Amino acid sequence: MNRSEHGADAVDPHYERRWLILLVVLISQVMILIDATVINVALPSAQKSLHFSDAARQWVVTAYVLAFGSLLPLGGRLADLVGRKLMFVVGLVGFGVFSALAGAAPDTAVLLIARTLQGVFAAALAPTAVSMITVTFTDPTERNKAFAVFGAVGGSAGALGLLLGGVLTSSLDWRWTMFVNIAFAAVALVGALALMTNSADPHRPRLDLPGALLASGGLFLLVFGSAKAETDGWSAPLTVASLAGGILLLLGFVGVERRAPHPLIPLRVVLDRNRGAAYLSLLLGSASLFALFLFLTYYFQGILGYSPIRTGLAFLPLPVGIAVGATVAQSVLLPRLTARSIIGGGLSLSAAGAALLAQVGLHAEYASRVLPGLVLVGAGVGAYFVIATTIGSVPDDPEDAGTAGSMNNVSQQIGTALGVALISTFVASATSGYLHSHGPAGPLVLARASVHGYAVGFWWGAAVFAITAVVCTAMIRPRTTLAATASPPVPEPVSQTL
Repeated sequence: MNRSEHGADAVDPHYERRWLILLVVLISQVMILIDATVINVALPSAQKSLHFSDAARQWVVTAYVLAFGSLLPLGGRLADLVGRKLMFVVGLVGFGVFSALAGAAPDTAVLLIARTLQGVFAAALAPTAVSMITVTFTDPTERNKAFAVFGAVGGSAGALGLLLGGVLTSSLDWRWTMFVNIAFAAVALVGALALMTNSADPHRPRLDLPGALLASGGLFLLVFGSAKAETDGWSAPLTVASLAGGILLLLGFVGVERRAPHPLIPLRVVLDRNRGAAYLSLLLGSASLFALFLFLTYYFQGILGYSPIRTGLAFLPLPVGIAVGATVAQSVLLPRLTARSIIGGGLSLSAAGAALLAQVGLHAEYASRVLPGLVLVGAGVGAYFVIATTIGSVPDDPEDAGTAGSMNNVSQQIGTALGVALISTFVASATSGYLHSHGPAGPLVLARASVHGYAVGFWWGAAVFAITAVVCTAMIRPRTTLAATASPPVPEPVSQTL
């Protein structure tokens, strides 16, 4: 047993169960990430069942993202203050309860309320899961392995959600895409109660309420404005007002945090060059990945005529690529290369994959045109994601573990919302331009216009991946290696039981 293990045993009697704790954390993470995509496949069936409009259909997804993205900083800080096990359990119970309500929803209003409250409890659960890994795995080598597994599973869960959604919707009913969360939550809850300790900051500083209001309000307006931009356009008054208001509130948040005695997000967490680059790569990488994800879904079903189940199967090379990329990055590349090399290389590989996807056509062969791009995107995402997540999750002060974990999730959620909205406008513009220049909009012209628009979206995804690779490579300190990262001390747990 090494020194860090002895140190961990001194404060945590459950340290020997760390790999089982990781399994519990993974179950919760899979539940959250699958929920973000499984509903997409089920939406047509849900719309037919509950008779809601196309406009309301968008808000079934957006309501969840709004609550989740805007409350993540608060959820991460509360985990540091009141205890990680407590917040983890509260998040699991709340998410499971409101998943049940969403599945049983008798009308649109109940479904939207349930989806919003799912997002609230996801914001409590997600950053706590990341910080739990940080404080449980004190040995740097083991922590890197844990985050490699976490990154591979996290990066793959969204694609697997499409397959699960297709299977559940086709074989049972759309409501089971919500009910399935109850099983995940129940298993994770049993594991959390048996294995985890309620570690938190022993000094219990006061919550920064002004910072919480400004951060949550600013993030809410940014996500809301992005959602409105996707439907109403970037120049619409409500879109402009929401985005401008969000930026102003976040600027005010920075000013408040600089003077706050107990800031919601200590600026030291985000201003560090390495962590800043990690958060930026997660933000912009998620923007590209989920835009590709969205337009490939449209391409598979709308152009190639795939069923929901076949669409999920078509995406499987992506999670396989992510798992392989994460494993190779952790076991082969980390001992030999610097963090900037792995992150820059992974993002560049994803850019190449997105550029290959931009070559798809009206009657593209999946094996020759789609499969290679999916594999490259997945391998690149797996490599950079696991390194960026690790860097972003390990603060200089262990009392900031929940906050650092929340910033990983905030980066991904805001990046997804902004990226899908922004790239969607480029796709819509390219599609309209093609229709305008190619005469009457018959079925064949409409299909070609759609494919042209998707190709433009893939090119934009490739460009964002490539630009992110250059910027983040420049930001990360040249000789940063995770194998040599110092292990922060584990804070004394507030209590040993919940």
